[in-house]
Amino acid sequence: MILGHNGSGKSTLVSLLAGQLHPDGGQIALDGQVLSSLSAGALARRVAFLPQKLPASAGLTVRELVRLGRFPWRGMLGRWRREDRQLIDAAMAETGVTPFAETLVDTLSGGERQRAWVAMLLAQASPLLILDEPTSALDIQHQYQLMALLSALPRGVLVILHDLNLALRYADHVIALKQGRVAFAGPAAALADERRLSELYQTPIRLTDHPHPAPGAPPHKVAIVCA
Repeated sequence: MILGHNGSGKSTLVSLLAGQLHPDGGQIALDGQVLSSLSAGALARRVAFLPQKLPASAGLTVRELVRLGRFPWRGMLGRWRREDRQLIDAAMAETGVTPFAETLVDTLSGGERQRAWVAMLLAQASPLLILDEPTSALDIQHQYQLMALLSALPRGVLVILHDLNLALRYADHVIALKQGRVAFAGPAAALADERRLSELYQTPIRLTDHPHPAPGAPPHKVAIVCA
């Protein structure tokens, strides 16, 4: 998970990692392969990326949008298999957009539209998911549902978040950026330090034990801004 102030370089970093931007120097490799050497299709079969600003989806229904997640595997003229339909249906069910399957994406609310795009990423079935602020348009209930879903996936997930408490609850490993540099990198539990967080966000932050953790959830801290 990546945290940090606005303008700290979070979106630029994940765009580089997703192969959407090219570095000014050096190379970025995934499993020993330089990203720039991969075709768009080969990269999409390895990395599914959801940018902060959602692309246009004019004229597409939710099902058609989610179906695009299978494009890297089947292409425009490839034969569709039962596996593809199952992945599409499962992705829509997991994100709660099945009731909107035949609804135009552009007519949905911001949160519903964001969940439809997450469903497309799930249907893509890439081993690595990168999401830039996927909870920004979601209400509290769907924020926690989405993070619970992502944290349970049997694949790599890299998420940019602004909500510190979501990070403390769901992150395994955290990278915190400050002014374009890595200010912290390590287990989320090690980030749960009042002094470290206060310095990172330049505002007083206090931590307390969660008074009512969800059933089965590990004990975790809650951050309180004291400003």
